Amino acid sequence: MSQEIVVRAQEPQDMSDITELLNQPRVVWGTLQTPFTSVAARVKRSEAAPPGWTPIVAVVAGKVIGQAGLNRLDGRRGHVGVVGMSVHDDFAGRGVGTALLAALTELADRWLGLRRIELTVWTDNAPAIALYERFGFEREGLHRAFAFRDGEYVDALAMARLRT
Repeated sequence: MSQEIVVRAQEPQDMSDITELLNQPRVVWGTLQTPFTSVAARVKRSEAAPPGWTPIVAVVAGKVIGQAGLNRLDGRRGHVGVVGMSVHDDFAGRGVGTALLAALTELADRWLGLRRIELTVWTDNAPAIALYERFGFEREGLHRAFAFRDGEYVDALAMARLRT
């Protein structure tokens, strides 16, 4: 990518760009998002985020082109963070996911002291699986008929990265 990717905290003024990003056809396909979600609905969901949620964005030339977050769990699972991530269709395969995941793993390792980071990913999302494996995530199990996507039930992989 010729322009610098800046990763920073998500801000309230980002919600319009985030809504556009999360309504992209490939993003909807690759996540649990549904199409046609309004900015107001996204704001409401953001305001209801759990206390352990750290949302970040990737920005190029002032526009949010990637969004991710790490949700630190609590109680007996306080050593665990759950990752979610999306990249704008127009910027897929250009290092945005790598930049976001690098920031989240650094947060988990160097600032939160998490031992485990986990996620789910569709079994047919080979680029995402390859990215996660580059960062040390391993396949732990299969969720059959995990969610309804594009008119059918699809499977998802449970993946995690353990730090010893």
